[in-house]
Order: sequence, then C-alpha cells, then structure tokens
Amino acid sequence: MKILILGAGQVGASVAATLAREDDDITLVDTDANSLHKLQDHYDIRTVQGLASHPEVLERAGAADADLVLAVTNSDETNMVACQICHTLYNTPTKIARIRTPEYLTKPELFSNEAIAIDVLISPEQLVTDYIERLISHPNALQVLDFADGLVQLVAVRAFHGGPLVGNPLRELRKHIPKTETRVAAIFRNGKAILPEAETVIEADDEVFFIAASKDIRSVMAELRRLEKPYKRIMLAGGGNIGIRLARALEHDYQIKIIEANSARADYLSEELSKSIVLLGDVANEELLLEEEIDNVDLFCALTNDDEANILSAMLAKRLGARKVLSLINRAAYVDLVESGTIDIALSPQQATIGSLLAHIRRGDIVAVHSLRRGAAEALEAIAHGDKSSSMVVGRRIDEIDLPPGTSIGAIVRGEEVVIAHHNTVVEAEDHVILFLTNKRYIKEVERLFQVGFTFF
Repeated sequence: MKILILGAGQVGASVAATLAREDDDITLVDTDANSLHKLQDHYDIRTVQGLASHPEVLERAGAADADLVLAVTNSDETNMVACQICHTLYNTPTKIARIRTPEYLTKPELFSNEAIAIDVLISPEQLVTDYIERLISHPNALQVLDFADGLVQLVAVRAFHGGPLVGNPLRELRKHIPKTETRVAAIFRNGKAILPEAETVIEADDEVFFIAASKDIRSVMAELRRLEKPYKRIMLAGGGNIGIRLARALEHDYQIKIIEANSARADYLSEELSKSIVLLGDVANEELLLEEEIDNVDLFCALTNDDEANILSAMLAKRLGARKVLSLINRAAYVDLVESGTIDIALSPQQATIGSLLAHIRRGDIVAVHSLRRGAAEALEAIAHGDKSSSMVVGRRIDEIDLPPGTSIGAIVRGEEVVIAHHNTVVEAEDHVILFLTNKRYIKEVERLFQVGFTFF
C-alpha cells in the first residue's frame, strides 16, 4: 500500500514508524529537514521537504499513485487544501485529515467530494477526551477500549493482592462468576506477554486484558482487584483543547476544578464552562494544590502541552494525597519511564490517535484498531465476509482457524448478541470478530485471514 503522510510531527512520525515496520511504502512530507532526516535514518521511508499544500511538493512526493493520503500537519487549513488537491488532481482513493478546530468539526457538510474532499476526519483532542472519559467511568482500569459500537469492551487492569482470582488458575474464573461470560485475552508480567490458558495462574501486579460485554465489565473487574469507589472530585491541570473538552463533558456529573496558567485563557474558560471552577495558577504550585484540598481529589489529570510539567505536577499531586493521577505524555520514552511508578496512568495521545488511523489503513474489513502497550500489541475488530469456500474464517470453529502465534479471538458480535469466544465457537458471515495480537509482526497474516478469496466474486 502506497501511503503519503503529510506532517512529521508527533502523530505523523508515530504513524510512519508503525507502518514502516509493516512494510508499507511510506513517503513523509514536512518543512523541517532535521525531523525528516532523523526519521529517514531510523526507518525505511522516503522523505520530501516542502509545504504539504503545494501541488509541486505533492507531485514530488508521489501523490499521483498514492493509495492513501494522511494529512496531519499542525495546520487544519493546510490539511484541507492538501486533501482537496489530491482529490482534484490525482483522484486519491482515501484522504484522511487531522482537523482540530471545533468550528470546522461542527459543520460536517463541509467535508464531502462536492465541498472539501476528505473521507475521514481525525480529531486527536476528541479521541483523547473520549479515552479519558472511559477511564473515569471505570476507576480501576488502565485502559478501556470500545468495540462494536460499545457493545463489547476490552479492559486492562492491574491485578492486586487480595483479588479473588489472584493466585488461582484462570479456569476458576467461571466458578467465581458463573453467570458472566468473559475471556482473558492476554496477560503481561514484567513487560512480557503470557499466553493465557486454563491453568495460567494470575499473580499480583500482572497487567490483565479481558474482554466482555460492556454490561459485565464491572463484575469481571471485581474478580481481579478490589473495586474502587466512583470518582466525584476531579482536578484538571491545563485548560487547553483537551482540558476544556473534558471539563465540558464531565462538569454536569462530577465536581470539576481546572487550573490554567494563562490569565486570558482562564477568563475564556470561566465564560465557556458553566459549572467548573477555574483557577489561575501554576499546575505544579504546591501551595495552590494544598489550598484547593488536593488530598480530597479523586483524580488529578495533567493535560498541558508540556510533558515535564505534566509529569512533575502529577507526581506532586500524588505525593500531596490525590487518590489517583493521570498524565498526558507525548514522548514514548517518558511513558515507559513513569508508568507503574508514582503516576497511575500515563497516556500517550499518539497511541490513542494511531488506532483510529490504522482502522482505515488495514487490509480486509477492519473496522476498529486499538494500539496497546505503546504499540507493542494490538486489538482489532474485523468483519468476516464470504462463505466457507471463499473465507479462511467463515464456517470454521475457532480451533480450526490458522491464527498466527500470540493471536487470540476474544469475542464475536453477531447483530446485537455478544458471543465470548470458545474453541468450538463457529464464525458466521458478517460476524464482528475481536482479536488480540501480542506481537504486531503478524498483523499482515491476520489481515489476510479476513480477505475474501476470488471465488466469492
């Protein structure tokens, strides 16, 4: 697949790195020569320096025969113009653009082949906001991922001392919750994946990924650790795009305080937000946090654009008594450094965004992709098409499907019915199949499984 990525910022560079490892033909365009040289040194990609919205630059980058254009520069307008040029001059099949400005996003009629030719809009800020909202609804979770329009969720939790299932084999799970269907998709112990089997014993501090119908998530979680009380008081450090979106989404159900260092922005926040309390100050100011009773805060979210400020303010909030802290961190090296330490949840915006992009890039009918553990693992939702003669999955029991190493099928959604997968479950045409891959090297093999053979046509 020939993919043209416009913008070598954090999202563009992360996607280029992910796809380059999967042998896609990648060309990256940016005005910054240094960024391009660094990426070219590390990955097998082609780079072109220049403005992404200039026809001459797009011509040099190979837009004429690109299968997909991904416009993720820092300018919404540049992204829109680039997609329009690719449509008008080259009739590029798929055009994806990052659009950050809410005023554009509230006018969907702007984006069509008759107006601005963009097939898929990506808003990283909204994706991160949605991600944090799901974590807030499940206080015990490290990750909460939706599949099949929210009918199924994949949840990651850290097993704690005292959890009913800790120290017991997985086969005991059915005895503990006989009326609830669930499946453990993967276990990570000391950073290494363990293939879950009936005799696998869960240990304290294991990171356990399980899949279940959304309505059953809480009862399964109770088997792995003591359930925490729902959040009430939430403090947001940083009133940027993510901060204000999250405050708007939460302020009618939670007590929200938001700290902003810029006085003009703080004034704007106080006008835009109806119930949130806006505080002017430094997010890492100990006196301010103590004055605002940080020891009574259930969740502290560090959401500024500065990784160091986010890490330090979250660590300080935790030391001063915040029940749980979440930090937005852009640098992958920092995420690895702080996670499972003082900071409870380290969230990478790129990883939250990449999954949405990959769903449009993967071959086969892949409708949802979630990047897990900083991109090392992946969960995806694929639709099975065809019949037994044209498909490698339809009409076959799960134990008859030639799944690559480290790959498991966790659940199947059939209409509105959620079927937790067992070895004898048979895949039917149009089933939504949810798979978990502990090793992304095998992603191409999984894609091939869900491609329909020519006999179907």
